Amino acid sequence: MKIQTTDEQSNTADRAVEATVFPIIIAISFSHMLNDAIQSLIPATYPLMKESLRLNFAEVGLITFTFQCTASLLQPLVGLAADRRPLPYSLPAGMGFTLVGLVLLSLSHAFGEVLLSVGLVGMGSSVFHPESSRVAYMAAGKRRGLAQSVFQVGGNFGASLGPLLAAAIVTRLGQSHILWFSIAALAGIVVLTNVGRWYSRNLARARRPPRAHELAARERLTRSRVAFAIAVLLVLIFSKYFYLASMTSYYTFYLIDKFHVTVSASQVLLFVFLFAVAAGTVIGGPIGDRFGRKYVIWGSILGTAPFSLALPYAGLLWTVVLSIFVGLILSSAFSAIIVYAQELIPGKVGMISGLFFGFAFGMGGIGSAVLGLLADRTSIGFVYHVCAFLPLIGLLTAFLPNIEGKRTAPKAA
Repeated sequence: MKIQTTDEQSNTADRAVEATVFPIIIAISFSHMLNDAIQSLIPATYPLMKESLRLNFAEVGLITFTFQCTASLLQPLVGLAADRRPLPYSLPAGMGFTLVGLVLLSLSHAFGEVLLSVGLVGMGSSVFHPESSRVAYMAAGKRRGLAQSVFQVGGNFGASLGPLLAAAIVTRLGQSHILWFSIAALAGIVVLTNVGRWYSRNLARARRPPRAHELAARERLTRSRVAFAIAVLLVLIFSKYFYLASMTSYYTFYLIDKFHVTVSASQVLLFVFLFAVAAGTVIGGPIGDRFGRKYVIWGSILGTAPFSLALPYAGLLWTVVLSIFVGLILSSAFSAIIVYAQELIPGKVGMISGLFFGFAFGMGGIGSAVLGLLADRTSIGFVYHVCAFLPLIGLLTAFLPNIEGKRTAPKAA
């Protein structure tokens, strides 16, 4: 019987930490799908609640504001707290907030009750995103970009699935049938409890030291340079999510206004775009693992510009084609940005995840409101002429430091 030396035992432990745990990544992606499908129910039920509760548009806006504040502003704080003291079972607890919020929303008969309900759903989301992103990081091994992409695409799919389920169930049967979606929350609690068990047994993965080339690169960076790089990444998130807001919120109106397509046809074309977004999300992470995340950020955000600039002048067929390229290319950046920021500030995975997920969510909401106001005062076509220039902000990628060194393809675990 061969006895391992201390160095051999250390190498074995290192290989175990660097292994990619795909069952956990898939579980967290599935939970992300459930979480974001539940989230997307809220705006999908606005017309129903506006009529049944006799709400005005200002009150509808306040519902959105309450949800966005609890879902986005709390995320960095949750992430920072978890960085200091990991809480493996916070994930099922967060989904528990979402479950309670759903039940209350199905029973709400007053405006204040609705605000409380959506606030609880938002709190559940604020716990879920930073901690689930940390789990994806822990389970990633050397495939951090791939793990974040798989995790993120679950949310993309859920966000597109929620409105369809709301139309099929809630709109047809009434507000009380929101209660059916508590099944999704309960399923999420079961899955996340199992994830929490794995999380508690593998805390060493969250504390693994930076790789040698990453550590050497960061030692050359001052605190001010790191802060500036984070600011650049946040500006890139702004450009990405403002442009995505123009597509997800107003693309159907643009197609109807300019090309006179039917409402159903515009919805189909919107799902074509959303499918491209999901595909781009999956593709971006592995490319970043192989060639470097800074290159993906360059190609993703700035590479969208030729297509976004051409889109307002295209006919219907080319508008659809260009929208596919926009969704495919632009969406590949988010996973790369998240992982780049996590590697830029080691040991703060939760804070970084909460900051960027919260900021992205907030920018999407603010973008929808601002662009809606712009469309009211000008035209929906003018919105797309203005937003076409947003990807040019990707030029700021030139100011990001190189912290990745020379890339080699990761070996299979």
